[in-house]
Amino acid sequence: MMTATVLCSLDDIPDGGGKQVAGDGEAAVVVLRRGEQAWAYRNVCPHFSIPLNYEPDTFWTYEGEHLMCAHHSAMFRFEDGVCVDGPCLGAALTRVPVRVEDRQVIEGDTV
Repeated sequence: MMTATVLCSLDDIPDGGGKQVAGDGEAAVVVLRRGEQAWAYRNVCPHFSIPLNYEPDTFWTYEGEHLMCAHHSAMFRFEDGVCVDGPCLGAALTRVPVRVEDRQVIEGDTV
């Protein structure tokens, strides 16, 4: 049986925004939220392999649809992490599978 890892509460993430949580040793993880949905990605821009944010836990998001890299303005879709504008167009963030149960964001696809 696989042990579930709670990354954070859904309520800890601003609706339409993001929150940085501890990673598994590789890199920090950014969890994005829109309503009752959540997505998570390694906090590493594919352009230069640097964090997507300048300041801890501060992420630029637009209309609950896109996450912007604070360094070079690359824009990534919440749903799949694909860059839709900027210097790494077509590249994607590294997905961390998550699910929402009882308003908790849990790492992993299914129970």
